[in-house]
Amino acid sequence: MYYSNGNYEAFARPRKPEGVDDKTAWFVGAGLASMASATLMIRDGQMSGDKITILERLKLPGGALDGIKEPKKGFVIRGGREMEDHMECLWDLFRSIPSLEIEGASVLDEFYWLNKDDPNSSLCRVTVNQGEDAHTNKLFTLSEKAQKDMVKVFLATREEMEDKRIDEVFGDEFLASNFWLYWRTMFAFEEWHSALEMKLYLHRFVHHISGLPDLSALKFTKYNQYESLVLPMYRWLLDQGVTFEFSTEVTDIDFDITDGRKQATRIRWKRDGEESGVDLGPDDLVLATIGSLTENSSDGDQHTPAKLDVGPAPAWELWKNIAANDDAFGRPEVFCGDIEKTKWESATVTTLDTRIPEYIQKISQRDPFSGRVVTGGIVTAKDSSWLLSWTVNRQPHFQQQPKDQIVVWVYSLFVDTPGDFVKKTMAECTGEEITQEWLYHMGVPVDQIPELAAEGARCVPVMMPYVTSFFMPRKAGDRPDIVPEGSVNFAFIGQFAETTRDTIFTTEYSVRSGMEAAYRLLGVDRGVPEVFNSTYDIRQLLKATTRLRDGEEVALHGPTFLRNRLLKRLDGTEIGELLTDFGLVPGAGDTTARARADDAVS
Repeated sequence: MYYSNGNYEAFARPRKPEGVDDKTAWFVGAGLASMASATLMIRDGQMSGDKITILERLKLPGGALDGIKEPKKGFVIRGGREMEDHMECLWDLFRSIPSLEIEGASVLDEFYWLNKDDPNSSLCRVTVNQGEDAHTNKLFTLSEKAQKDMVKVFLATREEMEDKRIDEVFGDEFLASNFWLYWRTMFAFEEWHSALEMKLYLHRFVHHISGLPDLSALKFTKYNQYESLVLPMYRWLLDQGVTFEFSTEVTDIDFDITDGRKQATRIRWKRDGEESGVDLGPDDLVLATIGSLTENSSDGDQHTPAKLDVGPAPAWELWKNIAANDDAFGRPEVFCGDIEKTKWESATVTTLDTRIPEYIQKISQRDPFSGRVVTGGIVTAKDSSWLLSWTVNRQPHFQQQPKDQIVVWVYSLFVDTPGDFVKKTMAECTGEEITQEWLYHMGVPVDQIPELAAEGARCVPVMMPYVTSFFMPRKAGDRPDIVPEGSVNFAFIGQFAETTRDTIFTTEYSVRSGMEAAYRLLGVDRGVPEVFNSTYDIRQLLKATTRLRDGEEVALHGPTFLRNRLLKRLDGTEIGELLTDFGLVPGAGDTTARARADDAVS
């Protein structure tokens, strides 16, 4: 397996790998990583679909990519997926999956046209004082010290960031900035999370720094992620003859490990209370999704809080059983061993009263019933004790959603802090009480809040014990390689398998892990798309630097004549053009700017 970029590799069709007709593939878990890998085995590995079986403990596919209507509760979305242009593996995958709505189009075509016609942006990213626009003016408010903290982390080696927390490498000035507010609420980072992952995110999305304050960097699907992404791929896989075995809990995988050779020999599972399994030979491949951010999710309802389930977690127990066989299979306890640091709660609010959408429109500055972008991503109530954020995507968010209803997603990072209207923690609140807190920060008059929350909306809260488990501080070896050294017939896929410099908590990471596993185990002779190289593009770096400084030019030390001479020497050069084009130094003939530079202090 190798990495590549460019049209030559992107449009090439690999030859059928030798011996593929003699192989079978077994997938543990029916999340995005498994479904993507199975698709690529069929498309690029030319494996027959009837040789592939996907085992899933739940009753439907999709894993964390969910979206469902619970008959007695209402619509439920545990989370949403923020996507962008340069998710190279994701779009490579979905160019081959037919759209369910547009004849002759792929899911990628459908998504591309939608976001061309209706580009995303936020007109109000942050509120204060019960729904008032915070008027951050898209500024990052990073002090010189905070900027230096970022540069230091950006230039550090991976090893220097291992096992460190974010608040160990960033100071108070950074953590008080608008940048951190935008960043942490968009990606769900806490101060105790991994400094290494923070560094990787800065590198991975440096080309989107300028789009962070208004979320113009993001793109979204038409409906919820299940209907827009999972369902088309599920139907395609069924059409190819792939077998899905639901209500099947994989409990362990046996291995034969001798002299550096590692072979999976049996998959063990439980179904309907009966233990069973399948023996594996060298040509029987097993691709296991290890860990799970949505494992042990617990729903509440309008009148019942969501409970924190700290009991046995099947996906994590499976990884622990696997890891006991070999040090190269990772250390799951690093990620699942401290629920207090990996949990948070979300809630899905469905509006029933026409008065609530009026407040949504006031803040978003868009008609929520238009079918187009509404909030354009999350809106954060900066002064919320819960650090509450909410979003309204294009409506309807579910195909079966009534036209007069709006589905809203709400989440909080501080779930154990008492609220501002409801003097309870989010973890203690019913759906009705969470709706009250949300309405308060929307600016609904306090005397109307109880009635609107009780009769004007339905809310389903969801507590997720492991939702940020992959952000826990880690070091090399805590996550296993996708295909461990010596592996004959198995791979690890999903958010807890280790690959290059891509970032977790993305659809791209799941697909990338599945693609790398499929290509390596089948011997597919086609390059895996390289992670977008914006971190090595001087133009992107200069653009990000200017934006992080809120447009302020870089001050130059030394006597006036020396600074002016330096600027003159830069005029007309490639470097000079870059520096002036991105506003880091005054351009040729800009005497006013140069005069300011004379008096500036670095």
